[in-house]
This record gives sequence, structure tokens and C-alpha cells, in this order.
Amino acid sequence: MDLQLKDKHVLITGGSRGIGLACARQFLREGCKVTLVARDPQRLEQARIALGAAPDAVAGYSADLTDAGASQRLVEAVEAERGPVDILVNSAGAARRTPFHELQPQAWHDAMQAKFFTYIHVMDPLVKRMGARGRGAIVNVIGMGGKMATTTHLAGGAANAALMLATAGLAAAWGPKGVRINAVNPSLTLTDRLEEGLAAEARLKNTTADAVLKEAEAKMPLGRLAKPEDIADAVAFLASPRAGYVSGAILSMDGAQTPMVV
Repeated sequence: MDLQLKDKHVLITGGSRGIGLACARQFLREGCKVTLVARDPQRLEQARIALGAAPDAVAGYSADLTDAGASQRLVEAVEAERGPVDILVNSAGAARRTPFHELQPQAWHDAMQAKFFTYIHVMDPLVKRMGARGRGAIVNVIGMGGKMATTTHLAGGAANAALMLATAGLAAAWGPKGVRINAVNPSLTLTDRLEEGLAAEARLKNTTADAVLKEAEAKMPLGRLAKPEDIADAVAFLASPRAGYVSGAILSMDGAQTPMVV
């Protein structure tokens, strides 16, 4: 299927690894111009090289997205140097997984900074620019922790739930201006961040990370955990004109692990 994305400018936060990097690969295949954002300049350069695209097809910008001012300056610089952003994919930040008995108040603050505000700080200036132009699409990669509470991900799950509400509300607010906003909620996905979650679960259950991984795989109706590419395929579709009447949707991507009606 032609997603009609050729020559679109896609800004991907958290684009140097994991799901964000997989999204970059997918959008490049569709003929897009991609701008990656991450905190670590070295990781950004490694990602750019790994993508193997032409120099004008991929660029990287380093920024601390927990800082609203830095995020505003990022958006201004990207659009001034590479042109208007047609699509924003938010995949930056992940709240640290912490067993419930280890939680302290600061962990809840840190989770909101790491997950909620890193998305909001980029969406806020960019959705206004998209609205002024009368077009744009935003896809937020959030996580099932906002729908299904787990005792090792309460602070992060709360941030995810807040982000889901913001996604749905902003979609309603900016739809009349031509901007679509959606979200995908992956469950456990085979990225380097998964190791931290496995370690937290292992501490809670007094077992090993390998044992936790095998247990998680055994519970999946599809017989495996998600790959970053699985998520990237869904993100690209939601960002495309082929999903032109989809907005305010929260797509669960847990391989039917938790059957639910939403």
C-alpha cells in the first residue's frame, strides 16, 4: 500500500534508538525527510550512520525535552533549517520502572518529566504551527502501562494515562484546524529499554531477568513480544493520509494479551 508520504518532513523524538529509530527507517522507506531528536549527540550520529540515508534525508538535533524553552528552540531551529514539519512522532523518554515498595515521591515527579512533559513540550509549539498551516499529523508512542496498572510501573503508567488524555483532548481541539493526533500503546517491546523493566520485575519476584522474559513471552497469544518494526508500521499508517479520518484514537498494541473493549 502506498501511504502517500513521499517528501513529507517527519520529526521523531527519541529517534536515536528503539521504536523511534525503527520509525525513522520506515519513514525513509516511504520517501520522507526525517529529523531525529535525542539528548545524546553521539547516539544521534550513530543512528544517522546506521540509517545509511543520504545526508539531506536525515538530520539529528540534540535537545533536553524536559526543558520547555529548549523544546521551543528546537522546533524553531528545525523548521528554520529543514522546513515545516508535516508529521511529529513522539517516542522520547521512558519513565523508570520501579517496584511499588521502592517508590518515593520524587519517582512520580521524574516519571512525569521523563514521559509526559517530553511529549507536551514538543507538541505544544508544533501543533500551533501545524494548525496555522491547516495541516499536520502527530503520533504519540505511549504504552499499555497507562491502561493496565502494573506494580512495577505505577509512576510511569500514571504519566502514560495523562498523555493518553492529552492526545484525545488535543485531537478534538485541533481537528478543526486540520491536525490529526493519535497514539499507539505498545506492550513489552524488544528494545534496549526492556532490560530495565525486566530487572525491576525480577527484583519484585525475586527471580532473574531471563526468567521474567520467558514468562512474558509465554503469556503472549502471538507467541512473541513486539519488535520495534511492528510499532513503526502502525505509526507510519496513522501518520499517513491513508488514516485521514482517524484522530483521537489510542491503538493498543499488546498482541491480544489483555482482551478488552475500548
